[in-house]
Amino acid sequence: MPQAINGLIAPVLTPFNDDLSVAEDVFIAHCQWLLTSDGGCAGLAPFGTTSEALSIGVDERKAALEKLVAAGIDPAKLLPGVGLTNGYDTAELIRHASDLGCHGVMILPAFYFKDVSDDGLYAYFAQVLGLVDDNKTKYYLYHIPQVAGVGLSVNLVKRLAKDFPAQIVGIKDSSGDWDNTAALLDIKDFSVYPGSEMPLIEAMAKGAPGCISATANINGKAIAEVIGLCQAGDTSQATEKHKKVKAVRELFHDYAPIQAQKAMLARWRGEARWGNLRPPLMAIDEKKADALQATLKNEFGISG
Repeated sequence: MPQAINGLIAPVLTPFNDDLSVAEDVFIAHCQWLLTSDGGCAGLAPFGTTSEALSIGVDERKAALEKLVAAGIDPAKLLPGVGLTNGYDTAELIRHASDLGCHGVMILPAFYFKDVSDDGLYAYFAQVLGLVDDNKTKYYLYHIPQVAGVGLSVNLVKRLAKDFPAQIVGIKDSSGDWDNTAALLDIKDFSVYPGSEMPLIEAMAKGAPGCISATANINGKAIAEVIGLCQAGDTSQATEKHKKVKAVRELFHDYAPIQAQKAMLARWRGEARWGNLRPPLMAIDEKKADALQATLKNEFGISG
């Protein structure tokens, strides 16, 4: 099995200029910071849910990814999201990421049509692999049924991993269902990243290489410390530090997570463009942002 990215992977927030074009300078700086010891991340997953990816066009994604690599971000640390509703545009994004040397891609199922069968989803992934037509791209499935409206059953994941072992090598499970994550972790030679730090200790005990978490954008160093302790076999200290990490994650459950994190970065970085979102998302109320900022600082010692 190809080596997974071990550690914390951030699904990177996407900053926008006031005209709502991608603010590439802010994006690059944030990605560079995430990969420092203060950022805590071992890898980056741009253009996932947290990135507002489905509000970002194919050409915009390609241009931003090229700029990251040109700025010195190691493409071997990149796992860009590529899932769209049709195989042709999805394949275009995959070929582009592969040509840049990205570690792999994170791919959603086709998600517009609902109540489709496992056979239909299997045919979709087979179509995409055929359109890309190479043996070098590594695919990580993306399971987030509460947002996409279409999920990936454990049986389907097993079938895809068995039939395409050189290409389909892992999954991000953002279902929030530990039983589902645990069942996926039982698949041999298959990398499973929980889509949250909440089950991190249990998941790493079953062989997870780390996690892909939205709150890596603002609390990556603390999450990475838990991962490091798990890797070192220090379950006691990991469990203790994990309590605070989980509490931060739970705090964001009370807010709109994308909007709330952007509001915090706008304040901490002194960069108003972090507050911009593409419709239909809207900024959180300033009073809510004040309360969140105060709680993060006073209860968790997080202030940027």
